[in-house]
Amino acid sequence: MTKSAEILPFAPAAARSRRARAASSAALNQDAMQRQLVSEIERLSRELEDSRLIMREMEARAETDALCDVLNRRGFERELTRALKHVERYGGTIGLAMIDLDNFKPVNDIHGHAAGDAVLRMVSATLISEVRASDRVARLGGDEFAVILWNIDKTHASAKAWALEAAIAAASVEASGEHLSIGASCGIAIAQKGESVDAVIAQADAAMYARKLERRAVRR
Repeated sequence: MTKSAEILPFAPAAARSRRARAASSAALNQDAMQRQLVSEIERLSRELEDSRLIMREMEARAETDALCDVLNRRGFERELTRALKHVERYGGTIGLAMIDLDNFKPVNDIHGHAAGDAVLRMVSATLISEVRASDRVARLGGDEFAVILWNIDKTHASAKAWALEAAIAAASVEASGEHLSIGASCGIAIAQKGESVDAVIAQADAAMYARKLERRAVRR
């Protein structure tokens, strides 16, 4: 028997062993690649979620009044637009309260801007405490505020306007060693289906100025 003939019977077994080792190695490599791919997908998902959170935080900051921690004008207009679209699609009512403080300028002139800022924060906190969680409080700039009132009719909205005025008048804040308080005039508009943001704001503004004139006449 030749040497080649002697090893011939063992060749198929050796080949099978090599193929088995190769298959096992390939399976291990494939498993490692799959684990690496899953790990990479999870990492990218976390980064994407972090980016979304950062974007939402940036958007919230862009729509928040830095002094009073309520909506600013940009956030207010977005929320009012959303509310009016909801009414247009699903029905219901939306009320808008526009609030202007009385004689705010003398607070800054006499007591300083720090005292004025304290009064503005006090008014914001008072408004938040007087409305529901679904309602949205905004500072539109200076001493002008607004409240978006969900699902409210004219009668209850008018009562809410009186309540907001009374709550602001009853509140006070200590500044420069004094307890400061301030009055406010509140006008209400009830949005009708199909009305624009500008139209509703104009109605509430007109009601607020009418209320301010009425209160001035009473004080004389």
